[in-house]
Amino acid sequence: MAKAISLRSKAQILCRLSASPQQAARRLSLSGDKVHARKDAHSNLLSKKETSSLYKIQFHNVKPDCLEAYENLEAEVQNKLHQDKDYPCEVVGSWTTWYGEQDQAVHLWRYRGGYPALTDCLVKLKNNKEYMEFRKERAKMLISRRNQLLLEFSFWNEPLPRPGPNIYELRSYHLKPGTMIEWGNHWARAIRHRQENNEAVGGFFSQIGHLYVVYHLWAYESLQSREETRNTAWLKEGWDVNVYNTEALIKRMESKILIPTKSSPLQ
Repeated sequence: MAKAISLRSKAQILCRLSASPQQAARRLSLSGDKVHARKDAHSNLLSKKETSSLYKIQFHNVKPDCLEAYENLEAEVQNKLHQDKDYPCEVVGSWTTWYGEQDQAVHLWRYRGGYPALTDCLVKLKNNKEYMEFRKERAKMLISRRNQLLLEFSFWNEPLPRPGPNIYELRSYHLKPGTMIEWGNHWARAIRHRQENNEAVGGFFSQIGHLYVVYHLWAYESLQSREETRNTAWLKEGWDVNVYNTEALIKRMESKILIPTKSSPLQ
């Protein structure tokens, strides 16, 4: 009888170990054991409170024969919005893809003041006849477009204008749901390994659009400089541990090499 009970106990332990996190949490709640849940949204725990900035990233797939006209039109409109203090938005950077999805433009906008600033800007633009004409003209040049709203990681640099020439790498990480806090904890320690050459531009995570997406934006003098900088990171104590710990959190990842447009504040 004692042996049978022992075998049953071992089977129950193995069953619990093989269960998914959701199944394990349900069994714990049913059995009366306490489950320690996060007490706040990861957006509140990971983002910068002092700036209250909201970011929007845009991906525009442009008709190949319209790329030059598209860049000129975008530059004209961006400059007008920058000069008009009535609009609480600013373009952080604009690029076209060199390696990655071809004939694609990427724009990063900042709204200082968060969601109220975004709403205020959208209302004003909707009533701006010149801007609405721009949208109609731009639509003729596009194949598709998408955007996301992002927050900035508290431990990353704020992206500020910089001189060129530089190439930029936009690395996107699609994380497993529920792992954003763990990702942030690892990168809060690891980012110091990637700041000596001023290559770290900005780090963001999605709020609206595809969720659990992280964007890291890096600047390099060249592809050769990129390779050398990344290789140097592996010589620093703790970098290998960070890579090991974060690899398990990722569902998929992508890298784009970007060239700044002539009007981009990030050159």
